[in-house]
Amino acid sequence: MDLIKRKKYSDLIELFIVIAFLFMIITIYVPSAIWVEEVRVAEDARFNIQTVHDVEYFYKILTDGYEENGLWAMNVVNAVRDSVMADSTYLGERTFELAGESVNVLVPEGYDVEFDTTFGILKTRRDTLIDTIHTVVTFSEEMNRNDTSFVTKKDLPTILIEEGFIADLGFEKKQRSEVVSYYDSYMPDSSNFYCPLTREKIAVNLKDEGEVLRVASPIEGIYSEGRYLLFSFKTRNHGYIEDGSRSWDQ
Repeated sequence: MDLIKRKKYSDLIELFIVIAFLFMIITIYVPSAIWVEEVRVAEDARFNIQTVHDVEYFYKILTDGYEENGLWAMNVVNAVRDSVMADSTYLGERTFELAGESVNVLVPEGYDVEFDTTFGILKTRRDTLIDTIHTVVTFSEEMNRNDTSFVTKKDLPTILIEEGFIADLGFEKKQRSEVVSYYDSYMPDSSNFYCPLTREKIAVNLKDEGEVLRVASPIEGIYSEGRYLLFSFKTRNHGYIEDGSRSWDQ
């Protein structure tokens, strides 16, 4: 009988150790996962705030003023971007119809390039290139003798017309890798005008008779959601951009 009791106690102790170990793992990793989620949500929210601010910036370029209705401003700047894409000469003073309203804009040169770099994520890729390298002989006045050098196929025509050119001894192809930077552009849409956490609309306010723009997170106080019964996701206001200055950079 004592042996059976000891076996039960032993089993209970083992079970307690397993439960304690699992609880320790949960208390270590779950808060860390929640913290990662809080950081990701803050980044997404600030990305949207920045996008709304940039939409207003382009709207002011086109119309010389900000617009409290950010979605209308977005439709205008996107429509102009589409027009410039379709016709590169779509510049200067223009009038077009949008949702039954007549819109007057002044489209500057380079609008499309600035649009694509502003509403774009800078990325890099590694390209494999094959260069054609020519071996050429030219007379060097500095050394007072013939000199052998290597030039790419692109530069060869310039060498051929130089006075000191003597001969092209042939070419070979060489492979090389090159890191290329590029913008993965996107068009702002209505989802950028809402907080990714609360789904409330990002606040757009004008100050000083419309001269100062403030774009802010709609969260007031502390926002909290339960996680795994014992934990909670908490965050505060994700910040604002006022007159071009971002609160999260201060």
